[in-house]
Amino acid sequence: MTAMLEATALNVGYPGRVVGSDLSLSLQAGEVLALLGPNGCGKTTLLKTLLGLQPALGGAVQLQGRALSAWPTVERARVLAYVPQGQASTFGFTALEMVLMGRTAHLGLIARPGAKDHAIALQALQRLGIAHLAQRSVHRISGGERQLVLIARALAQQPQAVLLDEPTASLDFGNQGLVMRAIRTLADEGLAVLFTTHDPNQALRCADRALLMREGRVLHSGAVAQVIEGGRLRELYRAGVHEVADAAGGAPVFLPAFDTSTDTRTAAPSD
Repeated sequence: MTAMLEATALNVGYPGRVVGSDLSLSLQAGEVLALLGPNGCGKTTLLKTLLGLQPALGGAVQLQGRALSAWPTVERARVLAYVPQGQASTFGFTALEMVLMGRTAHLGLIARPGAKDHAIALQALQRLGIAHLAQRSVHRISGGERQLVLIARALAQQPQAVLLDEPTASLDFGNQGLVMRAIRTLADEGLAVLFTTHDPNQALRCADRALLMREGRVLHSGAVAQVIEGGRLRELYRAGVHEVADAAGGAPVFLPAFDTSTDTRTAAPSD
């Protein structure tokens, strides 16, 4: 089966600076891939390269079996959507206006959204259970709701794959749950989903596969239950990890160790 998105021996970074080397991954329709790694390991740079927002330094990226570089920008935006880390809008757009921005890939250069575009935007809000926010300013909703609006904007593109960069960053406990449930639902509806996270428990409960990345290289990749385990997390973060059992079903839960004697990390720049 042809992967929805595939990278082979990919080198990523900037002119004169390689951030990640020999990176390979694949993403199928209907699955969630979680990408984990410490700050500075190259996750965001990899994500931008997979999206075509910056050129690869080597290797190949294919979208639906076709070289990413061969896709015109507009065509690529109709297949591949991006949800950046949550950020407040400078302008007081309503949630519906924000989601309508996702229709840009389907409109002409100076065309205005029509009735069909409004219907698709409303459907995206309904799909995530936030249609009641349609006329609410994005300045007057919670961080979790705002992140769901950004996901709805991506859905309004009617893509086949969605890439999310730390979708729960800075969200409170309850809103993290809202966003992760939405991500799982997207895959269950047939979309291919890749998200970055610092929380191995999110990967365990939401993803099908996981990829662990450190210092610009892939450490481990595979089925989430095999990859997200204590020894590999200690290797990934060079820090102590406590494993406990979920009281409801016995599933593992991972917590950072507070004993500083087990912490062998070295400082890394932000990514």
